[in-house]
Formats: sequence, structure tokens, C-alpha cells
Amino acid sequence: MASPASIAKHPIHPMFVVFPIALWIFSFVSDLIYFLGWGGPVWQDVAFRSMAGGVVGALLAAIPGFIDFLSLSGRSRKIATIHMSLNLLLVLLYAVNLWIRAGAAELGRGPVVLSGIALVILFISGWLGGSLVYVHATAVECENQGVGNY
Repeated sequence: MASPASIAKHPIHPMFVVFPIALWIFSFVSDLIYFLGWGGPVWQDVAFRSMAGGVVGALLAAIPGFIDFLSLSGRSRKIATIHMSLNLLLVLLYAVNLWIRAGAAELGRGPVVLSGIALVILFISGWLGGSLVYVHATAVECENQGVGNY
């Protein structure tokens, strides 16, 4: 089934999700660089800005993702509901994390632990998103709809 949110038969949601994923992972790496003493306080700022960019990117990716979601049914819709719920939880966790960081002069371990927990959720959500595409052929358009045909 083709994606309703696509450009020239290319689904938009997968094009956008790479940005929040990369930014959130880089935010955590930046935190580790700071906490392990490999870099100065600038890494706290890099982590904050990367995290904020990830939130904006996730919200942008959610628009075509939700359009695709509305076209699903059956097992794919159930998996997509969990995927979407986890992603909304991620945006909430990162928004809380940003709020905590914005009010703190010195970053404690709490926000970094929160980022680590969020990355585990991100992995699970990404796994489900991959399952939608590669197992259930969601937003995949091909001449032979058989599994494994390229």
C-alpha cells in the first residue's frame, strides 16, 4: 500500500524521522562527552540544542506520519498506534528534559538518565516503525506485492 503522504511515490515520514533520531542520539553523546570529562561546558549547550532540534524534527515528522496512520487498518494500525504513542511519549520526555535543563545552571545526572531512558524508547519505536515497513509493507508500493520482491 502506498503512502498517502508522499512525494513522487516516496513516503515523507521516513525522510523526516532521521533528523530527530540523529539529533537525540547526538544529544546523549554530547552529554556523555561532558560527563566523562572529555569536553567543556559547551557540550551541555550542544546537547540542549540537539535535543531541541530533535523535538522540532519529531513534530514535523509526525504530520506525514499521522496522515499515513489514518490510512492503516488491522494489525498494521495496532502496531502504528503503539509506534505513534511511543513517539508522543518521547516528545514529552524530551520537552520535560529541556525544561529541566533550561532551569539548571549545572546539569545533574537526572536529565542524562532521562535521555538514556528516552533512547531505549526510541529504539523500540524505531523497531516498530521498521516492522511496519519491512514486515507489513506499510507505505511500500511495488508492482509485485509479494514479500521479498524488489
